[in-house]
Amino acid sequence: MFLVLKNKNQSQILVITTCIAIFCNLLWGTPFPVLKILYAQMHIQSSDLGGNITLISLRFILAALFLFLFAIFTKAPLFHLTKKQWLLVATLGLFSTTLQYFFFNIGVNNTSGIKASILGQVGIFFSVILAHFIYEDDKLNVKKIIGLALGFLGLVLINLDKSTEGMLHFKLLGEGFMLFSGLVGSLALFTAKRIGKELPSIVYTTWQMLIGSILLFVVGYLMGGRVTELHFTPFSLILLVYLALLSSVAFCLWYSILQFRKVGEIALYKFIVPVSGTILTALLIPNEHLLPIHIVALLLVALGIISVNRKKG
Repeated sequence: MFLVLKNKNQSQILVITTCIAIFCNLLWGTPFPVLKILYAQMHIQSSDLGGNITLISLRFILAALFLFLFAIFTKAPLFHLTKKQWLLVATLGLFSTTLQYFFFNIGVNNTSGIKASILGQVGIFFSVILAHFIYEDDKLNVKKIIGLALGFLGLVLINLDKSTEGMLHFKLLGEGFMLFSGLVGSLALFTAKRIGKELPSIVYTTWQMLIGSILLFVVGYLMGGRVTELHFTPFSLILLVYLALLSSVAFCLWYSILQFRKVGEIALYKFIVPVSGTILTALLIPNEHLLPIHIVALLLVALGIISVNRKKG
């Protein structure tokens, strides 16, 4: 991807990276309905945190293996890392895979649906705010504030049909862990941008995902999750492979375009995830309905992204 983009002009880079960012976040929206079907197929209850985390770790281990095979096929320098680069890759794996999904899975099971949906995207706000202090050319401005406001309004709209009971309640294992998940996910973006200056995205995405997923598997095991207790079926295996392929493609592409875009701008594309997830769930899951308000929410998110990334001329 780096070789494709490095010889393009700024307008071409903007168009290509925008298309890739939208594609990645549309992909990240598909796990919402797919995971519902997968959990039903494998008889995993939402309250079974050990089983949930074990299954997710298997998804990312498989994704890392797909990336590893692709890296070998393309002769990527998988083993030519310095000690400092290994440390950065391990840190990225800890942030992006282990901690983010550990905090998210516990948090989402200890808070209401509407708060989980909203707090699940809090990393966008962390990314935009932290970028303001880290990068001289990525300051918070009126365009970003408008984009954040429109995106947040879109999130609220897609949750209007959910109960707002307990909105003012705060639990460390619920809302607290959702905030932690957003923070470590944001830190992963900055870490990936730092590593991307030295290594191809296929290399550090492969290793971070493998390291992070193995650590996550250990966490799931310590919480009681056992592979032998998962009910694998041919259909569930197909869904698991699909989720693994989705993760490998989306993360590799997402991290590759970080080198060509500002973190504070590209983070807002994440608002696409819950909206596309809601729409796909309505299309794929029985008893879920696509409402006009969902389309309005998607349009608001699109306007927010456009307001931030629109260039003069």
